[in-house]
Amino acid sequence: MVNANPTSLEQTTEQAANTSSKQDIISRLQGTPEQVAAGLRAAAEQGFSDAQALLGQVLLDGQGIAQDQAEALVWFQRAAESGHVMAINMVGRCLENGWGAPADPVAAAGCYQRASDLGLDWGMYNYANLLARGTAIAPDRSQAFRLYNTAAAMGHAKSMNIVGRFIEEGWETARDAVLAFDWYRRSAEAGDFRGQFNYASKLAEQGKEIEAAAWLRQCASTATPGFRNKIAQVLLQSAKSPFVKIAAEILSGHGG
Repeated sequence: MVNANPTSLEQTTEQAANTSSKQDIISRLQGTPEQVAAGLRAAAEQGFSDAQALLGQVLLDGQGIAQDQAEALVWFQRAAESGHVMAINMVGRCLENGWGAPADPVAAAGCYQRASDLGLDWGMYNYANLLARGTAIAPDRSQAFRLYNTAAAMGHAKSMNIVGRFIEEGWETARDAVLAFDWYRRSAEAGDFRGQFNYASKLAEQGKEIEAAAWLRQCASTATPGFRNKIAQVLLQSAKSPFVKIAAEILSGHGG
């Protein structure tokens, strides 16, 4: 299954535009995944942008329908043409990652900037990532930090974690360990697995190993396999205490 942000039908529904057809679209999300996909297709073909964006997501993820990245991109583009802000962001995701079309990071950056300018937290986050890395556009870490902050203030969990990292490292702002710790906590509580890992790490440094282990278990339950394995290996290679070994075992799926 392809991971995109947002990564679930529920998250996409929450971001759907407030149109007169929204209740009709939501009413179609009943039944099996196959029935949901069929209902979305019918509504999408009638021109409802919410349904077009949702159909693009289920096609991208293969939920109740054969996974088809190329068709997913078509539906995202149709919804984006009518100004559907999450669809604009998802066109960017497809173009950045080469889902359904050759990768085009410059065009992706344009989509993210447009979604960001329209006030979408995911657009701000994705555009900030490109600015921070200097991918396809000139690097601008200061602007990236401003966008992460704006998205974080809107409740975007991944942005909260990165704001914490900027503050911890003193990038574009004064270094402040206490404030960074608080941002990691907010990110963890909002459900970001990277925020949960960073928060757990800081708790462990404070000697709160039981609480840290609980957060690591939450992190392990939602983190991507790649993240879990990478962090577990790093921890095992630098194990300096029994807790670090336990943390590595939790993240690699062997801990209790």
